[in-house]
Amino acid sequence: MITDAERGVTLREFTADDVDAVLAVYGDPKVTEHLSFEPRNRDQVTATINSVTAAARAEPRTEYSLAVENDSEVIGFARLAVDTQHPGQSSAQLGFALRASHWGRGLGTATVRLLLRLGFEELGLYRLWGARSPENLASARVMTRLGMVEEGRIRGHIRVRDRWRDSVVHSILADEWSADQRR
Repeated sequence: MITDAERGVTLREFTADDVDAVLAVYGDPKVTEHLSFEPRNRDQVTATINSVTAAARAEPRTEYSLAVENDSEVIGFARLAVDTQHPGQSSAQLGFALRASHWGRGLGTATVRLLLRLGFEELGLYRLWGARSPENLASARVMTRLGMVEEGRIRGHIRVRDRWRDSVVHSILADEWSADQRR
């Protein structure tokens, strides 16, 4: 569990009791508009929760899919996936999704800040990166606010909603993660 007490945001492990809360996020077409998948149903969310709770027990652990809590209520899904394709890598991809009713309150920024703390301070990684839909300007603002640099566009990166979509990549290196960004 990792917490930003000032903003009332906590990242914690998922449990089977979180299916309804995740369904409120992943089942919402407004929330999934910029994600890499279409809205999910209860069975798909249950399978996701089963998968991420199993991944949490893996040794070595390479996936950190965590419940985002605000004032003890699960409002989102946060993920940090360690890149394992090359032995010299020390990086991970991050992502998050929050219930639409919680947008615009700084909770996305707090969530990503906690993922950066997890990656840099707890896991000792060197590079963290995230990919977003080109139209997702709110995520662009969150990542930029936290010191993540826009690296460029991956053309035709993913197929979603029966069409190819580009992704825009942002990253930050450990030596760029300053005391100001940690707050």
